[in-house]
Amino acid sequence: MSTAFARERTLQDEIAPAVESRVPGVEVLAVELPSTNRIRVYIDHDDGVDHALCERVTYVLDAYRSEYAIEVSSPGPDRPLRKPEHFADAIGERVSIRSATRKNRYRGVVTDAGEDTITLDTGDAGEVHIPYEAIVRANLIDEGLTT
Repeated sequence: MSTAFARERTLQDEIAPAVESRVPGVEVLAVELPSTNRIRVYIDHDDGVDHALCERVTYVLDAYRSEYAIEVSSPGPDRPLRKPEHFADAIGERVSIRSATRKNRYRGVVTDAGEDTITLDTGDAGEVHIPYEAIVRANLIDEGLTT
């Protein structure tokens, strides 16, 4: 796994408990490093995510300002998936997954979210079983509205 993705996981492990304990109801979905000096934190809340909530979370992350520019965002339609429960909630949904092993990328429908792996129906290539620990990034695929 690349250093950047390892650093993302470390930041996720630091940031999520700090934010979730100080801003009630907020879930930190993902922490990403789009560049070496910028972090992007995706959050969710049962009442939705607005500018005021993003601002509250940003203040919790003040200790990181000396090293990073901070972006706090709602998950949007391409919701990030990082935890097993995120994948369980995405059963039946189309997702995109980037794996650390051989830098594989997968697209397909989540058919199972087990204890250690997810099962993805990739269509022509069949089912793929991917361990959670091998997943670097995963997101729902926004297919837009169908009429």
